[in-house]
Amino acid sequence: MQLAETSIRRPVFATVLSLLIVLIGYVSFTRLSVREYPKIDEPVVTVETRFGGASSEVIESQVTKILEDSLAGIEGVDVITSISRQEQSQITVRFSLARDADSAAADVRDKVSRVRQRLPQGIDEPVIAKVEADAFPVIWLALSSDTHSALQLSDMANRVVKPVLQTAPGAADVRVFGERKFAMRIWLDPDRLAAYRLTVQDVEDALRRSNLEVPSGRIESRNREFNVTAATDLQRPQEFAQVVIRTVNGQPVRIGDVARVQQGPLAERTSVRLNGRDSVSLGVIRQATANPLELSAGVRQLLDKVKRELPPGVDVDVANDNSVFIDRSIKAVYQTIAEAVVLVALVIFFFLRTFRASIIPLVTIPVSLIGTFALMALAGFTINTLTLLALVLAIGLVVDDAIVVLENIYRHIEEGLSPFAAAIKGAREIGFAVVAMTLTLAAVYAPLAFTPGRTGRLFTEFALALAGSVIVSGFVALTLSPMMCSKLLRHQSEHGWFDRTIERFLQAVTRGYARLLGWALAARWLVVLVMVGSGVLTWHLLSGIKSELAPLEDRGVILTVINGPDGATLDYTNRYAQAIERIGQSYAEFDRVFVVNGNPSVAQGNVFLRALPWEERTRTTLDIAREITPKVAGLPGVQAFPITPPSLGQGFRERPVNFVIMTSESYANLAQVVRAFQDELAKNPGFVQVDTDLRLNKPEIRLEVDREKAADLGVSVEAVARSVETMLGGRNVTRYKREGEQYDVVVQTTASGRDTPDDIEKIFVRGRNDTMIPLSALVRTREVVVPRELNHFGQRRSASITANLAPTYSLGEALAFMDSTAQKVLKSGYATDLNGSSREFRNASGSLAMVFLLALLFIYLVLAAQFESFVDPLVIMLSVPLSMAGALLALQFTGGTLNVFSQIGLITLVGLITKHGILIVEFANQLREQGHSMLDAVRQSAVQRLRPILMTTGAMVLGAIPLALATGAGAESRRQIGWVIVGGMSLGTVLTIFVVPTMYTLLARRRTPGAIRTPVAGEGVPAATGAAGH
Repeated sequence: MQLAETSIRRPVFATVLSLLIVLIGYVSFTRLSVREYPKIDEPVVTVETRFGGASSEVIESQVTKILEDSLAGIEGVDVITSISRQEQSQITVRFSLARDADSAAADVRDKVSRVRQRLPQGIDEPVIAKVEADAFPVIWLALSSDTHSALQLSDMANRVVKPVLQTAPGAADVRVFGERKFAMRIWLDPDRLAAYRLTVQDVEDALRRSNLEVPSGRIESRNREFNVTAATDLQRPQEFAQVVIRTVNGQPVRIGDVARVQQGPLAERTSVRLNGRDSVSLGVIRQATANPLELSAGVRQLLDKVKRELPPGVDVDVANDNSVFIDRSIKAVYQTIAEAVVLVALVIFFFLRTFRASIIPLVTIPVSLIGTFALMALAGFTINTLTLLALVLAIGLVVDDAIVVLENIYRHIEEGLSPFAAAIKGAREIGFAVVAMTLTLAAVYAPLAFTPGRTGRLFTEFALALAGSVIVSGFVALTLSPMMCSKLLRHQSEHGWFDRTIERFLQAVTRGYARLLGWALAARWLVVLVMVGSGVLTWHLLSGIKSELAPLEDRGVILTVINGPDGATLDYTNRYAQAIERIGQSYAEFDRVFVVNGNPSVAQGNVFLRALPWEERTRTTLDIAREITPKVAGLPGVQAFPITPPSLGQGFRERPVNFVIMTSESYANLAQVVRAFQDELAKNPGFVQVDTDLRLNKPEIRLEVDREKAADLGVSVEAVARSVETMLGGRNVTRYKREGEQYDVVVQTTASGRDTPDDIEKIFVRGRNDTMIPLSALVRTREVVVPRELNHFGQRRSASITANLAPTYSLGEALAFMDSTAQKVLKSGYATDLNGSSREFRNASGSLAMVFLLALLFIYLVLAAQFESFVDPLVIMLSVPLSMAGALLALQFTGGTLNVFSQIGLITLVGLITKHGILIVEFANQLREQGHSMLDAVRQSAVQRLRPILMTTGAMVLGAIPLALATGAGAESRRQIGWVIVGGMSLGTVLTIFVVPTMYTLLARRRTPGAIRTPVAGEGVPAATGAAGH
């Protein structure tokens, strides 16, 4: 190898090359951003349209359907879902990862504008927004006080805290929850209005006439001018109460005579509590590409500024911070890296026994790992859990090449060559094998980059970070390592006691292996049988192991979702939220219980149970969630269930099972089918807290105007509708100023005047000749039941069935059961699909088998090109099923599953285990070229290569042990990769060192593979090709 020889002859040049790698790597490291996962958010665009007063059926047919039909033609759409609620249509268009979010949003705008003319009149403009998949606040702050009212706290939140938090790096929006906004409330008394023969319309008109602000102009003389401002606006409750509505019998009737005027909260439809105290909360939502860790750190820094600006007696606390987990899990991986380095150093020292020799491979660890950051920056990657996991595994890998080089040079020195000559000879011999091993490992990861979807994004960063570190280590092994060998290694005539003991032990192992290998080569068919057996075992284990998208992680928080009955009030929801709060407070593991009610509707709420840091508790949030489940599910009157937030960037409230049933029939028929489906699921104990989004039980009072009668009495339908809207719904009539801010003036009936359906009769409208007509004479009321919301999936009517899973039941089994139930229950005209985590799981699992085969094919072709033979790579590849059996056995024993992380581990194994075969086969070929018989060559090469093989396996297995035994944040995913590597490498190596030599003797061709060396007439004999010094 020319590079290795140059490096040995020019030591300063070799040192500078490595220093440059470290320097560039370090600079890149300081500039890389830290995230939990690679950027895996699919572009999502929502179209929201409001149509005042429309029922959900009208919204579905006149708004949602028209928009959906138009949007369906956009390129790169993965799925379109929609919700038609009362007065609101919400369509979510989810695109494939390849689409750019901005161009996708532009396409949506274009399609919406095309059908804008076909939407009903009086509808609001459709609002199009690029909502990211995780528009859930990263960090929540809570303001609470014993001396200030909720109105004052809301005011401070909006005036003082919100503007400060909006300056945090990467903050997209700051939302205020539990807000009580100032408003001038004018509470009308219907009986008094009727007594004075006044209508709602009269009050509204009087307010508009009396509360206005107009620019009045200037008074100008020759030398001076004055601005004139007319104080025609109202600001205090007393001023509003004095407004004259009209004069009756010569007496002015004021608003104060027919209404109670007070400055109060605009709406009380959300509430927030932290540890039992009423609060106002601010949730900071991050921009799509922003880094949650930086955002959280920024908000915490700004907290001091906020506290200084708030009056005494107001407490500001961090109620919930979702970035704590990311921070902790990344710190835990850094710790794992340190542990792995120490263990790998011990393995190296054990085998090499001298400090001088051990330094050589150990130097490659920092150079390769730091060098990898440069490649990551070049590829636009981030520091995240996956790239760091790649670096943990890389620790065991990057020393391999250096160990192989060192071991070979050391052998020559022991045989009596000078260190310089030994370095040049050894590097020549081994150079080709190093390149082959490096390229093979890099080749395994190439197909990972072709995995589709989000899993593909995850894999790509992991794979390329690992491949990058291996390529850097290969470069270091061919430059720095041989140069250091020539300088540091010495021939030792005197060996110490420690040295001699380990040497005797290693020689005994080598002799034992040589004997066993002799027997194995004599009984070759027995070895073939073992190999076939391990293949069968792999197949058997693969078909029996459970599969899921990702292991459930202890993310330090449990989210309890509350769904009250439709038509429930905020007080009703609050009562049950407090019951869940009490359950949470009975556990010592929780240090914060945070409740947000009224989001998205008054009958729904969320309770966050925030646990202590990982090291301060013995139980995981998963264990506690299982214990809480029966207590929470047992609450009568609401449907509540705890969720441990999923990993892999899925939505915070996403549950593992999300099964969609679609049809073109009516919702009533669909509801019957869903009920039958739920009855089947109830028989399976694997499904816990099954829920559906199709609910046809929201109570509604329908007013039907008798148009004939209204026309006879001279009342317009608009007057009826406006009166009802104001009296029952509250109408923003004008605005008023308070301390430089503008607030609404709301006219509404007092709460006691609208608590039963009969109260509608007390509302009067004015007819012909000033007659007062009660609404009961014009409208008929009837109670009906309507759906809370009408859902579509892929433009068809749909119902989603969601569920949590029992601890022993996997997602793979659950979806298989649902598919078989669907075949049994569903009639023709019904179809099924998946959404959320389930959809991701189905997409990922299908593509992984393909990636695995591609990885094998890639390695085979790379090896075939290097060895100039189609047979030798086959021999090397036979070690793959052996290591798979070990890996799957390890998963089986530790209770692991087949998920994204363990599959990453399995694919990594393919590259690791083939390295042993490369070493044996490459050396056997060299010996055969020198004239040895095939049997003799393979036996000698296997025995001679045993030490580097044991050393690289030891380094790899011990490097992965900290992963396998990980604890703390995010440990569940790391353990899976760790056990796959430990199990696969241990069993795989033990079997490989017998199977590869045996299969070599059975399959290798009589002629040594290599380039054709026949000289062409008229030319001299060309120099020997290849780097192996033929």
